[in-house]
Amino acid sequence: MVARRHVTNKLHTVYGKVKKADKTRILNQVMAATGMGRSSARRMLIGGFLPNPKDQVDQRRLRPKGFGDYSRLLLGHIWALMGFPCGKYFTVMLKIWLPKILAAGDLERPFVTESAIRQIELMSAATIDRYLNPVNKRCACARFREQSRHYFATQSDLVRPEIPPSSNPAIKPGVIEADTVAHCGATLVGEFIRTLTMTDMFTGWTENYSIRNNASKWIVQAASQLQQRFPFELRVFDSDNGSEFINPRVANWLQQHDIEQTRSRPYRKNDQATVESTNNHVVRKHAFYWRYDSAAELELLKQLWLLVSARLNFFTRTKKPVGHTTNNGRRQRIYDKPQTPWQRVKNSKLLAEQEIEIVEEHIIGINPADLTRQINLIQTQITALARDETQSVITQRQLDMASLQPSINWLNPTK
Repeated sequence: MVARRHVTNKLHTVYGKVKKADKTRILNQVMAATGMGRSSARRMLIGGFLPNPKDQVDQRRLRPKGFGDYSRLLLGHIWALMGFPCGKYFTVMLKIWLPKILAAGDLERPFVTESAIRQIELMSAATIDRYLNPVNKRCACARFREQSRHYFATQSDLVRPEIPPSSNPAIKPGVIEADTVAHCGATLVGEFIRTLTMTDMFTGWTENYSIRNNASKWIVQAASQLQQRFPFELRVFDSDNGSEFINPRVANWLQQHDIEQTRSRPYRKNDQATVESTNNHVVRKHAFYWRYDSAAELELLKQLWLLVSARLNFFTRTKKPVGHTTNNGRRQRIYDKPQTPWQRVKNSKLLAEQEIEIVEEHIIGINPADLTRQINLIQTQITALARDETQSVITQRQLDMASLQPSINWLNPTK
């Protein structure tokens, strides 16, 4: 492109002054030298002088930078402390995080200036995503996530007919969707750790607990632990049709605690869309795709979920769908304003003022940046334990990971 513009700019003046026969000769020379078509070559010769492509983006002259280098460095630093949210969530979370991390001294860096802080507060969500794109590709957490991604008549039949399918939408807190995530790496063979996820459909409050396997006794133990962590009573326990949930032990435990049990329709994953999305942006985002099957890894995961829960439920704002609209025949969802799960719990007016004050006093003493540092430390430790083990399982079982390459190539087409 640079060479083409040099050629056409050089011949631009001459081409406008010569006769038709000479114009044909010049046009033929430009086509032979640049490989352009006749119409394109003629358009570049008779039009105005074209600037160097280095000074252009999409046929527009580059505007001066609206934000300085210090503001970009500060943006990446705060984004890492927040736990890598997207631009839309970053803009609404900044109001909560900035005063706390300033007071805690987490922004005592040479690039942290009043001007840089003001510029970050002025950035739009799209600008934040654009500036963070190269940072995201370089961060260690993203590398760990991508590396681990590529290494990757019963009692239930008797109980299932007694459990009704879920039907009514959640109109107040206490309706829980539950699911388990398998930390199996590249093969489901053998015993490996599972993580139980319980998400409240109304507030988005999410809790996780890792267990040895999917045995019903571990599911009951995990549900008992997580029940105590929710700030409100559980009313409905909705799960898929897996035998880890549809069995007498779990059904009896729910009945003892006066919790209604429902299930999704078979082979309809959208019936549990809330917890399925949580499996990705909470469990896989923080625990990656490695294989975990040891007691040390189980203990680290339990510590990890306590920290993730605190950051997610008190300091991470999310949006919830509240309806839909139809525009020119196209259905579009309507979302509420981003709020933390704790803010939604307070707005539900289920808790007494004294209970809210106790929690608020607890939140004031938490520095969310410390939570992020502790999460990153555990992620580094668990990756060190699991990476070699995951690779050894692949080697021992002679798994053909190359079979995934066509799918990877299809997902990442060559430009």
